[in-house]
Amino acid sequence: MQYTLCMKTLIKNAQVVFPTEITRSSVLFDGDKIVAVDCSDQTTADEIVDAGGKHLIPGVIDDQVHFRDPGLTHKEDLTSGSRACAKGGVTTFLEMPNTNPTTTTVERLDEKLGVAAKKCRVNFGFYVGATPDNVAELAAAERTPGIKIFIGSSTGNLLVDAQDALERIFAETTLPITAHCEDESTVRANFERVAPDGNVADHSRVRDHQAAVIATRRAIDLAHRHEHRFHVLHVSTADELPSIIDHRQRITAEVCPHHLFFNVDDYPRLGTLIQMNPSIKTAADNTKLWQALLDGQIQVVATDHAPHTLEEKDQPYPKSPSGMPAVENSLPLLLNQVNLGRCTLQQVVHWMCDAPARTWDMVNKGRIAVGYDSDLVLVDLDMQQEVRNEDQVTKCGWTAWHGTTLIGWPTRTWVLGQEVYRDGQINDLVRGREVQFDHQRGGYWAQS
Repeated sequence: MQYTLCMKTLIKNAQVVFPTEITRSSVLFDGDKIVAVDCSDQTTADEIVDAGGKHLIPGVIDDQVHFRDPGLTHKEDLTSGSRACAKGGVTTFLEMPNTNPTTTTVERLDEKLGVAAKKCRVNFGFYVGATPDNVAELAAAERTPGIKIFIGSSTGNLLVDAQDALERIFAETTLPITAHCEDESTVRANFERVAPDGNVADHSRVRDHQAAVIATRRAIDLAHRHEHRFHVLHVSTADELPSIIDHRQRITAEVCPHHLFFNVDDYPRLGTLIQMNPSIKTAADNTKLWQALLDGQIQVVATDHAPHTLEEKDQPYPKSPSGMPAVENSLPLLLNQVNLGRCTLQQVVHWMCDAPARTWDMVNKGRIAVGYDSDLVLVDLDMQQEVRNEDQVTKCGWTAWHGTTLIGWPTRTWVLGQEVYRDGQINDLVRGREVQFDHQRGGYWAQS
């Protein structure tokens, strides 16, 4: 297959998904920028792509991934993770700081950005991680979407659950803050009470509803008292929703596919493959989280892509690690829901493209519009395909959705005008770019 990079390209005969409508249109991009929409099919270009009625959407933005680079690259690295993104229609990712070593200083953040520029097939950004004593580093960081706090167990010194440390972070920094919200003392007490011994279903008893609710309420209280923007990661329970509803336009939230599609009834079938932090909850939580997404109480869908090898996952609980891969299947999972009538394609594009761009103040991302970056995905809503372990690009080589047939798949992906994926083939010549953030934009609620 022949690929060309950074040239003037016209995509015609597409059903283009704009923020307010889906309409047959043509889109012209020249290098890394969209230069015209609704242009004539006769417009000249170096390459003309006849979309044949397929849908053209903005590139997906996944604002929560763990690509394990550096330190744990036997599970995943920035090359393999970004290749999986390209296949899944994800043109931009934001990665968490709990690598080895952790990303908790400006120096480490800059180093990671430099490595990513050489390795990543899609666009990238990295959070700076909070520790109990690195407020000065958090205040100095600039090239980042925001600050990540683990209010719950994590790698190395990233656990921050002391109230005085949390108060300082919210009071003495200005970057947007996000957090893993599970109350550490509740988790530890539950572990002693449950005394798990090989049954992975105990994981949802150890990391129960109350652990999530306590930590989410605590973080939102801090955000309101210090008038600080705050994003709730991976909401897993319906019980968190009353706290998340925000009339002061300071709080945003997200949900992950595993909390929408899996529940405790799936443990006998899937075992530790669906062991996650926060844990999988009940079928009733699935239903209410879906409704919160549809109602706009939750704004973003992200994956929390967190790969481990099958050998690691096959260990008996609680030795088995929490986490699963998802970046190459998240968009098809949601497109399948469009075909089932559960949501619309415009809603999916809002949750996975526009809303994360607005939440993190990304410059020229998340929409198809003149002047925006030419991060684009051609989608075939009629394409039916089975998810199989042997087809996965992620280095760990498995998926909890193995054997599931989905209707609706990305077929071509462009990153900054470069075609990085087409019909099963990845173009390894492409490199993404560091995302630019303009935090003066004020986040999700401040942008239309």
